[in-house]
Amino acid sequence: MSRVQNQAPEQNSPQDNEGSWIGELGRTIILSVILALGIRTFVAEARWIPSESMVPTLQKYDKLIVDKVSYHFVEPERGDIVVFSPTETIKKDNPNLKDAFIKRIVGLPGDKVEVKGERVYINDRPLQEKYIEAPPQYQYGPVTVPPNSYLVLGDNRNNSYDSHFWGFVPRDNIIGRAIVRFWPLNRIGELN
Repeated sequence: MSRVQNQAPEQNSPQDNEGSWIGELGRTIILSVILALGIRTFVAEARWIPSESMVPTLQKYDKLIVDKVSYHFVEPERGDIVVFSPTETIKKDNPNLKDAFIKRIVGLPGDKVEVKGERVYINDRPLQEKYIEAPPQYQYGPVTVPPNSYLVLGDNRNNSYDSHFWGFVPRDNIIGRAIVRFWPLNRIGELN
């Protein structure tokens, strides 16, 4: 007859506990970094405003959250504030410019857009814009927005390097939609 003996549980030495703690901390840090990079790459990311091209809606140095998911399910709409990579024209004119841009979508694919008489016209109808700093003091167009492209303008129309200088933004260049301002604290809130 064989006998089974109860063995006393092994006592962990202080060195074993320390190794376990360090290993767990390392795994936690690695997992946190992977999650943070995954969220930033695929879900949302923080951005800051480097210029006054979107005044009065966004001030220089405002900090925003950019939604990178929703445009996988719905198309961008007129009025959306979008972050996008520089277009080929921008890169050709400014080879050192690599930073993303932020502007408001004004023209959708197929729209006829014209700026005249201090107003923006979409398909020959004036666009109602309560968000601009001042009426545009320039003429532009008429142009027709190509398929899979957008015409974007800064809310500070007279002080914005936007589509009226360099053309259209291809759909593939759009990184996401600015949805929330989280800094400064006195202006936290959704962006409409």
